[in-house]
Amino acid sequence: MDKTATGRIVAGTVALAAMLPYLTIKILWLTGSYVGVLRPDLFESAEMVGANAATFGMEAVGLVLAAGMIMRWGMRLPAWTVLLPLWVGTGLLSSIALSMPLVLLVSGPSAFTSSDVLAVWVYPVVYGGFVVQGVALAVAFAFYARDRWPWVFAGRYGPARHPLQLVIARGALLMCVLLGLARLALAVTADATLGMRIPQVVAGLLTIGGGVAYLALAEGRRGVPYLVTAWLGAGSTFGWGLYSVVLLAVGGPLGGGRSPLDVVEVFATLTGLVMGVAGAFLLTSGGRVVQAAQHPLEAEDREGDRQTADSGHH
Repeated sequence: MDKTATGRIVAGTVALAAMLPYLTIKILWLTGSYVGVLRPDLFESAEMVGANAATFGMEAVGLVLAAGMIMRWGMRLPAWTVLLPLWVGTGLLSSIALSMPLVLLVSGPSAFTSSDVLAVWVYPVVYGGFVVQGVALAVAFAFYARDRWPWVFAGRYGPARHPLQLVIARGALLMCVLLGLARLALAVTADATLGMRIPQVVAGLLTIGGGVAYLALAEGRRGVPYLVTAWLGAGSTFGWGLYSVVLLAVGGPLGGGRSPLDVVEVFATLTGLVMGVAGAFLLTSGGRVVQAAQHPLEAEDREGDRQTADSGHH
């Protein structure tokens, strides 16, 4: 077993384990057992039931994809079924993984003691799980992508072949800078503790970093740091923007009140989407197609599908 396969299996297994507490809590809430809930009346509303069902579904998709990172059948999944949910998922989790250690450093345990809706222990269980699964899932996917699409890591993509791609990249950078500065301004002016402002600061920096890295890729620069920053920045911008827009549309106890951030989130959703679509075209501009991989020794009956992915696939 090579080191890449070992790393993928270990990281994927850790991600799977980190998802189980959150899934368990969601199952309990959806079945009427409001463990850790101080206000059960809020969780009985249609909006909260729908939100819990949706977030459970998102985590269940992550569970399947984490399993795919360590099993051979995962290498034959259509590319979009892997890349799209992982792009959004790692984007959402990256901002949590980056901000939570800083929040704890600044606020300490008091960061989890101000809610009158959930018990104190729920927050470290949920957000601790998010941090672990975010890091583990990103590592597992990096090993997975390196085995399945090695030409991307070798730098055999781009630069932009059409002038319009550069126009889009520069426009995306402009929007990312404006959105990032808006997030930073809202974080600075918000009537909140320093610990509560940190997630907004991290989100703003991720947005700006994503725009800078994507333009660098479009201009022909190579390197994993550019790929990772563009991937996480665009995914975070789109994922959190869409999440906020959905909450605003749902309303009820989830939507909160109107604020200047609403406009920011709408533009963030659109900007992240444009970067994701344009980035996909950029990575395939070298003439290669992102497609499913199959082990050359596998028979048609797929008898090895239940074995772990202990060898590279190219």
